[in-house]
Amino acid sequence: MTIWTPELPEDGPRYRRIADAMAEAITRGELAPGERLPPQRRLADKLGVTIGTITRAYAEAQRQGWVESRVGSGTYVRHREAESTATFRAGQPVENGVVDMSMSLPPPHPLRPQGLRDTLLALADDPSSLQRAVDYQPEYGLESHRRQLAEWLGRLGMSAEPESLVITQGGQHGLTLALQALTRPGELVAADALTYPGFIGAARQAHLKLLGVPLDEHGMDIEALSRLCARQPPRLVYTTPEQNNPTGACLTEARRERLVALAREHDFWLIEDNVQYLPEADRGTPLIALAPERTLRIFSTSKVLAGGLRIGTLELPEPLLGRIGSALRAQTWMVPPLMVETTCRWIASDASRRLLDWQTLELEARQRLARERLADYPTSGRERSSNLWVTLPAGRRGSEVQELLDQRGVRVSTPEPFCVGSEPAPQALRLCLGPPASREELDRGLRIILETLAEPPCSPWHTM
Repeated sequence: MTIWTPELPEDGPRYRRIADAMAEAITRGELAPGERLPPQRRLADKLGVTIGTITRAYAEAQRQGWVESRVGSGTYVRHREAESTATFRAGQPVENGVVDMSMSLPPPHPLRPQGLRDTLLALADDPSSLQRAVDYQPEYGLESHRRQLAEWLGRLGMSAEPESLVITQGGQHGLTLALQALTRPGELVAADALTYPGFIGAARQAHLKLLGVPLDEHGMDIEALSRLCARQPPRLVYTTPEQNNPTGACLTEARRERLVALAREHDFWLIEDNVQYLPEADRGTPLIALAPERTLRIFSTSKVLAGGLRIGTLELPEPLLGRIGSALRAQTWMVPPLMVETTCRWIASDASRRLLDWQTLELEARQRLARERLADYPTSGRERSSNLWVTLPAGRRGSEVQELLDQRGVRVSTPEPFCVGSEPAPQALRLCLGPPASREELDRGLRIILETLAEPPCSPWHTM
């Protein structure tokens, strides 16, 4: 195969000229999405420059979003369409009649706005609380708020000590803080080969090398991770042990113990993400209980009360508090006290308990409905979760089915935004069962999916 050789303009640093030529070639279609770029030494020899120049050029192109580096595989042109599918739809209006199953959100219920309204009214009548809400507060949050959040986590079956909690602006902020405190640019971090896109984005923003570990129906393949550690241990491993996002796979007890043993053997950190809420009876042994000295646990109100609150917790070993505090001060100084006070009042109310009890039963009913409708197709997911993973029949591509469904008023997610590393994405769909306004609306969306899957696949030459 002919090696791509750019024509370089005369002016400017060589590495920047190469990066600009790369961007132009991608824009013109000379370098196609997914195409592997020439090895750095070969391109350096072809252009008569040093390897260092090519390394800087590739790094600059990656910084601009044109290419991505895959550990052990090379540098590839990024899929621009896949990048667009990774953009969260939260906050975007949903047209009338559209069934949106693309975002993992809790099911709508009048208790959500009503609970917020009642909380704000009570807060407005409490002068001392209002004063706290307009004052500067410690970066970790007030001790009283941390205690209330710890008590709430305990009621949810995730016991925590207030001294080990830091209040964050949601789960994504917790991830960013953890990466900032634990890693340096260029270090290797690992996650499931299919994982939460927010972690992928945070790792890229931190300029980390991200490696995907194979997974199956029992969660991360710990033996594959062990082989990775034998070559180069990661700085940390990110995992959602209760339900992989998007497949729903649950990490078995044996694999949890093996993962902790590996972390201690090779001295890497663990980030345990529990934002995708499940009832205590559906969860296994927390990693933070097995290895409290090296585990950071993330939680948030987003899947329980409301994502717009932007309040979460980061539970961590005491020696890390100083580093996390410094990162918090540098980023935001503190989480907005008004939102923390509102959240703490809401979670203490009976209304929040009734809402969560209803939500658990509702998601169980929606999962049952979806599995019945899609009984002819392989599915996976936890029985009281919002997410359902649907493996497509042979000959069907996720992007093709997604586009057909979008035209018919149903939004779903394909695997590409969840992919880590160079392995091709499986042909599947992730359905989020929570967002539809009712079970009837969900059922309508499921019937449209069934009708679409029953059709023959589009011709490879067909254009939408």
